[in-house]
Amino acid sequence: MRFAARSDVGRIRSKNDDSAYAGRHLAVVADGMGGHAGGDVASAATVLDMIHLDRGGYHGDAGTVLADEIQTANSLLSELVHQNPKLAGMGTTVTALLLAEGKLHFAHIGDSRAYRLRNGEFKQVSVDHTFVQRLIDEGRLRPEEAESHPHKNVLMRVLGDVDASPELDLDTLDVLPGDRWLLCSDGLNYVAGHAVERTVRETKDLRECVETLVDLTLEAGSPDNVTVIMVEIVEETPDDVSTAAVEVIPSTGAALAAAAAARKSTPPEGSTTPAGDSGNLDSEEAKDAAGGKDTSAAPSVQEGSTDPHLGEHLSAEVLREELASRPHELVGAAAAAAESGSIPTIAGRTVARRAATLLTHKAEQPGNDPEDNLVPLKPRRWVTWAISAAVLVALTAGLWLGYAWTQTRYYVGEHDSRVAIFNGVSQRLGPIGLSSLETVTEIRMDSLPPFSQQRVRQTVPANDLYDAQRIVKNLELTGTTSPEEDCVPPSPSPAASSPAPAPTESAAPAPEAAPAPAGPSPSPSPSVTCEAVQ
Repeated sequence: MRFAARSDVGRIRSKNDDSAYAGRHLAVVADGMGGHAGGDVASAATVLDMIHLDRGGYHGDAGTVLADEIQTANSLLSELVHQNPKLAGMGTTVTALLLAEGKLHFAHIGDSRAYRLRNGEFKQVSVDHTFVQRLIDEGRLRPEEAESHPHKNVLMRVLGDVDASPELDLDTLDVLPGDRWLLCSDGLNYVAGHAVERTVRETKDLRECVETLVDLTLEAGSPDNVTVIMVEIVEETPDDVSTAAVEVIPSTGAALAAAAAARKSTPPEGSTTPAGDSGNLDSEEAKDAAGGKDTSAAPSVQEGSTDPHLGEHLSAEVLREELASRPHELVGAAAAAAESGSIPTIAGRTVARRAATLLTHKAEQPGNDPEDNLVPLKPRRWVTWAISAAVLVALTAGLWLGYAWTQTRYYVGEHDSRVAIFNGVSQRLGPIGLSSLETVTEIRMDSLPPFSQQRVRQTVPANDLYDAQRIVKNLELTGTTSPEEDCVPPSPSPAASSPAPAPTESAAPAPEAAPAPAGPSPSPSPSVTCEAVQ
């Protein structure tokens, strides 16, 4: 990709909350929000966290890497807010293009925009994640009414400390030589759409195009920050290092400031970029580093150190080396942070050096940290076997304990047309029975009332062997399992004398004697049971 970029604070804002990066493989625009709370921190942290993607060799997973990196940047913003609650509410949009293996991977969230000019057709590829765009999609608002709507700047999706896993618009697009892309923050919306399209069509030089678009925004009043990136897809050539970007900037702080000043056409050396006010990004140590403080000793600090500013110094040094290694253009709040050394990071972490090393993605270069050279260990097979054996032992023990519990239970059922007592439970575990025959009684099933026969065939659970024997005794005497519930006690309580029960017994057995005409023995049993229970 050939590229050019420019960012401006605008006519009204006091600081630039926009950040952007453009290189041969990556272009990204981020529009921070949160006002004084840290919109510049959000956009700068996000863009600086993504610049290491400006490389080739993704082996087919570039789209996944791009999406994961944006989610990682979102987590970084949440951690920054946790570290400094004053930043609560900050967020940023992201619109990014990653060119890898002949495809262009697109990721977008928020209201920054991406346009493509191909074969004479100028088209907006991104969709604004705003409240008014949702109204337009639902047919409740006409597109021409969106610019004057009072809630046109209300975002529905954004990176920040609001959503732990924000939803991104992702796509993989084909590329053609000559394709031109415009990435911009919403500050460019103050220029009429036809004027933007005409400028992109008619201005062949990328640098002139971005300058013209920003100038048009300033002429329109520019009440917001404005950031513009122009990208052109070209055939790769041996001298593809030549781009429309600025010269590769050196890694020293003075040269960084000089290059930035040259881009802004202001006197070199002592100047500061007007693109960003680092008021929310700076720290005393970072300012010292930008002012000439030697930070070369920072990498020699032990990884286990808890120096609260270790991450800042290391990130600044690594970032400058990363930027100096390839053609690029960094503008806005991210440029101010890189030039001053005030890199938004999580301080006080022992992994700061590891994170800074990973930022460069230069695995082929030997690192100073011995841990960087460790070869990942192959999974030990014995660990897998040990875990499998432990699971098998636990499962076997559980099954045995369950079976042992069933053998403490009893129930009354039917065996060979007779009432029997079983040890266990009446269920089966597949082909395995969970009960065994304990005792077969002399009580025949056909000697019992129909409802008792049905009850026994369905099995009658017992708490223990004694309880099972009690149930059998009740069946033998009364034909029921609960004689207390089946027999009706005599109504006159004082009838305890011997002559009185005779008429009561003669009247009471009448309804119970009817169901058992089969033999002479069952008919007198109810009276005996009631007497026994009494």
